[in-house]
Amino acid sequence: MVGRERLIAVYAGCVTVVLVAALVCGFAERRAREFDVITAHRINIVEPDGTMRMVISNKASAPGLYIKNKEYPHETRHAAGIIFLDDEGTEDGGLIYGLEKNQEGKVDSNVHLSFDKYRQDQIFTVDAGREDGKDYSELTMQDRGDYPIEEAMEAEHRIANLPGTEQKEAWRKFGETHRGDEKRVVLGRAKDGAAELRLKDAAGRDRIVMRVEGDGAAKVEILGADGKVIDELPGRK
Repeated sequence: MVGRERLIAVYAGCVTVVLVAALVCGFAERRAREFDVITAHRINIVEPDGTMRMVISNKASAPGLYIKNKEYPHETRHAAGIIFLDDEGTEDGGLIYGLEKNQEGKVDSNVHLSFDKYRQDQIFTVDAGREDGKDYSELTMQDRGDYPIEEAMEAEHRIANLPGTEQKEAWRKFGETHRGDEKRVVLGRAKDGAAELRLKDAAGRDRIVMRVEGDGAAKVEILGADGKVIDELPGRK
């Protein structure tokens, strides 16, 4: 009887070893397997420790805002695309494409590529699309203040809950202590058909504007800090 029990135990052990080996080999095979087509609603790319590094998703599964590997709601992100994250699991750019069609069949669309400052918002963007029946394309570079984006998120939530008459003043006070968020370079095709380059100072004021209208008329303006034209080409008559 004892011999039979030993035989059963040995048999069970052998079967276990075989199953474990089969599973290990199966996992190894899956890691090396190639696919022609993968269909998914969302794919999360993570580091071995689970830190999020990239999200590829459809519109319905679009991610929120990731800061240090924690996801926060992002009410305005309703588009399919790719979101990039840095070594800390904080969003640092992405590529998204959105399209909306109203009941009359009118289409608004936008493709957006952006790169963010560390723990801040976008500092380099490329946009193109159609709005109000007019096409546009734009490349933008801008400064961002030296404060974490969480402070802007907290302010947005707090100010949104204030009465409408108080919100403008609240944002003004926030801007006094959180400076530096200004566009510096804007290059693109405007919705009116003109090609335009705007170079701005640190306060976001236009200082050099180069513009070619849709009909071919060209103009270059140099402006002062007060917004008045100092010089221009062609020269004033």
